[in-house]
Amino acid sequence: MKSPKRPPIPPIIAILFGILAVSTASIFIRFAQEEVPSLVIAAWRLTIAALILVPIAATRHKTELLGLSRQGLVLALLSGIFLALHFATWITSLQYTTVASSVVLVSTIPLWVALLSPITIKESIGRAVFVGLVFALLGGVIVALSDTCSITMGRVNCPNFSDFMQGQAFLGDVLAVCGAIAGAGYLLIGRKLRTNMSLVSYISLVYGMAAIVLIMLMFAAGLQPFGYSPQSYVWLILLAIIPQLFGHSTFNWALGYLSAAFVSITLLGEPIGSTILAYIILQEKPTPIKLIGGGLILVGIYVASRSEPEKTTELPD
Repeated sequence: MKSPKRPPIPPIIAILFGILAVSTASIFIRFAQEEVPSLVIAAWRLTIAALILVPIAATRHKTELLGLSRQGLVLALLSGIFLALHFATWITSLQYTTVASSVVLVSTIPLWVALLSPITIKESIGRAVFVGLVFALLGGVIVALSDTCSITMGRVNCPNFSDFMQGQAFLGDVLAVCGAIAGAGYLLIGRKLRTNMSLVSYISLVYGMAAIVLIMLMFAAGLQPFGYSPQSYVWLILLAIIPQLFGHSTFNWALGYLSAAFVSITLLGEPIGSTILAYIILQEKPTPIKLIGGGLILVGIYVASRSEPEKTTELPD
């Protein structure tokens, strides 16, 4: 048996790279949505990623995949289903409710992870992680509401809460919450499997399963994957490679060393990265409210990381 060793790079550093990578998703999606429906974007995102990964896994990790236990295989495929449902429900929610409401509710992923971790994977939540969670969630809510709230004469003006809970908006809110729960399931299963399963084997199964589910949902919605401009497919390819293969895969790698609760908290860093990139690429200047929310998210991530134990488990290559 190999002796335990430290990861090749500090997981926290890898997380920062992952945040930067996933932050590009909103930019690529913004450009692709000029022509391509959101559900088609999600299907292409996972399909391209899977097409790149599966041949690598089949040739370099064939022995591991063939030796995978039935339970491990079922859990990996279930994680893929959760990932597909996360994208599908969240994207669909945008058809019924406001972007702010949807983003606020889907950003509760860390809360669901914190609630379910002790039950599902027997991983308790430390005090510092809990405090960091509170700061990060509060910051996430502020960032999400920044597009609909404003500061006038020193007062913050936001829509009435009842506006979020009426008519079709309520259905959209429920879908966004389902997206958050599905995202939590994806992270929790990843934390359980990544401690003894190689990254490539795991994500090839997860992304592949997610792609199959999203393709089925795409056709069920009466949408087609082809017939768009070459430029749109460039955005889809970039979406699959940078935020999915580099970004999501980095978070999945980190799950082998860091708790699911902490990794889920760091995911809230995505709006910060997206805001910075939107300012640089799209010249979208962040509002004071968004800057306040981003600051709280950074405080939350910092507080949580201060007590996060770094695992030294020997993981498969």
